[in-house]
Amino acid sequence: MESSTSSAIVIEANEELHEPLIDLEGFLKGDEAATVNAVKLIREACTTHGLFQVINHGVDPDILNATEVGLYPFFNLPMSRKLSIHRKVDELRGYSNIAHADRFSDLSIFKEMINTLEYHFKGETDSEVADYFKNVVGDDFVETGWVFQKFCEAMRNLSMKIFKLLTIGLDFEDTFNCENFFEDGFAFLRSFYYPVCSDSSKTIGSTSPPPHCDPTSLTILHQGQISRLEVFSNEKWYYVKPQPGALVINIGDSLMALTNGIYKSCLHRHVAISDKNRISFAYFINPRKDKLVSPIEELITREGSKKYSDFKWEDFSYFTQRIDRVDTTTIERFMKFLALSDTNKWLLVSPKYI
Repeated sequence: MESSTSSAIVIEANEELHEPLIDLEGFLKGDEAATVNAVKLIREACTTHGLFQVINHGVDPDILNATEVGLYPFFNLPMSRKLSIHRKVDELRGYSNIAHADRFSDLSIFKEMINTLEYHFKGETDSEVADYFKNVVGDDFVETGWVFQKFCEAMRNLSMKIFKLLTIGLDFEDTFNCENFFEDGFAFLRSFYYPVCSDSSKTIGSTSPPPHCDPTSLTILHQGQISRLEVFSNEKWYYVKPQPGALVINIGDSLMALTNGIYKSCLHRHVAISDKNRISFAYFINPRKDKLVSPIEELITREGSKKYSDFKWEDFSYFTQRIDRVDTTTIERFMKFLALSDTNKWLLVSPKYI
């Protein structure tokens, strides 16, 4: 069921994506004209390539700065200590010295990754992420755990504001509200460390994972000022220029399905940087695991057809983690998978992931 991914070297993009950069200050203050403009820009971006950046987003700069430095001590630990919380094949959380290495063993190493515990929007505790750092990473990372707890809370609040703008952009606030759909959802945070890559040929063919669309609903990326994120649009690759204080927002497959294909899942890739270490954080937002993701009825009527079958996030997540891989056409293969009989589905489960 897996699609093949070429390991050929791909030339880096040399044109900047004008994604756009959206100032949320007016929207957050209730300014109607600013809200209309923000919605217009977001809709244009999400119906073309699925990515935009936001500034004046209401997230405390001190929290963002603290996340950038908080995990350097962990990634500088001896490998034996890091491997003590190694990510298992069938789990999202844990450390990996090759992100997704269990499914991309042919690719070269150029990043390390640590996943925090899932952060539930209506969780039973207000210290879920902090507890993970304390209990799993270690007592010497308690302070870091609270930094990331605050980071996750801030990202949750921002995501609800983004969902509000996305709903307005679909022009049916009275019949469907993205905020309500995701209010009992959850997120998981991935922290990536990219050490200096002396071999400049380690671009797309050697990245991990290869060019892909996120299977999740919405991603908020804190990339700092050292990044090489590239987006595919209009049949070519563009680089995303880091903006001071900005956060990158991109649409994922699940939100594309929910909007019946109106909002486009962002096809992107990450390229190795040759001369600097860097850390970035990706906050992936999902509906509640057992909630049905079904294209919105009004959009089906508006578009004239239902483009995606109904599914639950827990099934899509299982598909991407245990049966298939995340790449450029994951959602299409998942739709074909859903159409199979239960017997045929189980025949496709590779022993490698059981």
